[in-house]
Amino acid sequence: MSEELAYSIHLGSDKNKTAKAKQIAKNNPSGETSFANNGIQNATQLSKVNKHNLRDYDNNKENIYILYGTDNLYQDVQDLYLQEFEQTRLEYNNKQTREDRKIDNYFKHVSQDKQKDLACELIIELGDMDFWNDKSLNYRMNMRYVFNEQVQDLMRIVPEFKIANAVIHFDELSPHLHLVGVPIKDGYKKGMRKQPAKSKVFTKESLGRIQAEMRVCCIKSYNKHYEKNSILKQKKKGRNQDIDVKDMGNYRQIKKQLEQKEKKLAEANNQTKKLDKTTNDITTILDNLKPTKLNKNNMVISNEDVQIIKNYTNKVKDTTETIRSVNDLNMAIKDFEHSSFEIRQENRSLKYQLELKGDEISSLKGELSTKDKIIGKLRTEKEKLKQELHKFKDFWHNIMSHFHKRICYDKDENYKIVSDDLYKNGIFDSNDNEFANNIYRKVTILDENKIEKNRKKNNDTRF
Repeated sequence: MSEELAYSIHLGSDKNKTAKAKQIAKNNPSGETSFANNGIQNATQLSKVNKHNLRDYDNNKENIYILYGTDNLYQDVQDLYLQEFEQTRLEYNNKQTREDRKIDNYFKHVSQDKQKDLACELIIELGDMDFWNDKSLNYRMNMRYVFNEQVQDLMRIVPEFKIANAVIHFDELSPHLHLVGVPIKDGYKKGMRKQPAKSKVFTKESLGRIQAEMRVCCIKSYNKHYEKNSILKQKKKGRNQDIDVKDMGNYRQIKKQLEQKEKKLAEANNQTKKLDKTTNDITTILDNLKPTKLNKNNMVISNEDVQIIKNYTNKVKDTTETIRSVNDLNMAIKDFEHSSFEIRQENRSLKYQLELKGDEISSLKGELSTKDKIIGKLRTEKEKLKQELHKFKDFWHNIMSHFHKRICYDKDENYKIVSDDLYKNGIFDSNDNEFANNIYRKVTILDENKIEKNRKKNNDTRF
C-alpha cells in the first residue's frame, strides 16, 4: 500500500499582528498556532524574518540549508528591489516636475507605506510530524533535492513572484521550506509603473491554482529522489482558521477516556508502591531460607512465608492487569496528540482562507468606492451636458426661426444669401436649409420633430 503524505503551502499575513489575534494565540489550548506566520510589511519585520530563517539569534546553523540567495536575507531583498525596480524608479523620477515627489530609495519607500507589504513569505511542508518522527537525518536531508525543485517549480508557476531567499529548516519536527520574495505587477498608471502587488498576484483563485500545481510537482519530486511510489493525502476544504481543541469532533470522547484512564493510572501507581514494599519483604524471606538437613539444595520455608509469596503473586497479577489497561491511556494520548497536530495543520489553511477573503473584500470595497466616485462624476457631467444641449437646442431653434421669418415672410434676400452661404460651407445641412427657405416647414427642435412624426404615423390609416 502506498504511503500518504500531507502537503501544505502557506502564505504569511500581517493581519496576524492584531491585538485580537495575539490574544487568541495566547489562549489557544492546542499549544501552537498559525499566528506565528506573519506578512513582511516593513524593514523591521524583514529583519526579524532574517533572524528566524537564518537562525541568527542563536548561531544554530548546522541544520539550516540555503537553497537560494545568501546567508543575509535582508540584503537579498534589498538587492531584489534594485534589480526589479531601479530602472522603473528612474523613469518615474524623470517624469516628476517637483522634487518632493521623487523617490530616492524604493526599498525604504515601500517599507514606510502601510498599504503595501515589503515582501512575502511562503512556507512549504511535505509530510507531518508522525511521518518524520522516526526518519534519520540523512533521510531528512534528502528533502533538499525535493525543495530545490519546488523553488524552480514556483518560479515557473508564479513568474510574478520574484524569490530573494529560500532556506530549509531541518531542526524542527519536520523539514520545511521558507521562501521570501516580492510579488510584482507591471502596468500601474498611478505611481511607479512596476510595484509590489501581493493582493493582485496572490488572489483566492490563483492560490488555489498554485497549490494544486505545486502539490503535483512536489510528490513527483519526492518519489523520484526517494525512489518511492507515494501519494498525497486528499486536500481538505475549508482550511486556515485556528480551531479551539475543545471544538474537535472527538474531543469530549477523548477527554472522558482520559479521565477514566487517569483513575486506573493512579490505582496502578498505588499498587506499584505496595509491590515495592512487598518485594523487599519477599527478598528478606528468600535471603533467610535455610537448607534442609537431608539435602542442602532444598530450602525450608514456613507456611506463613508461602502465603506471603502467594499473596504477592496475586498482587503482581492484579497490577499487571491494571497496567495493561493503562496502555489504552497511552493510545488515547497519542490519538489526541495526532488530532491536535492535524488541527494545527488545518488552522494554517483555514486562517489563510479568511485572510484572503478579508483582502478580497477590502479590495472590492476600494473598487466600489472608486466606481461610486466615477458614477457621481459622470452624473454631474451628464447634467451639465443636458443643460448645454438644451441651450444649444434653444439657440438653434431661434436661429432657424429668425432665418425662416426673414426669408419666407420678410423676403429679406440678405438672409437668403447668408443661408445659402452657410449651406455651401457645410454649416447648415440640407435639413437646416430647408427649414430656413421653405414657408411650409414648421421650425421645431429635434424632439418636437420626432413627436410630430410619430403623431402623423399613428394617424395614418392604410387600406
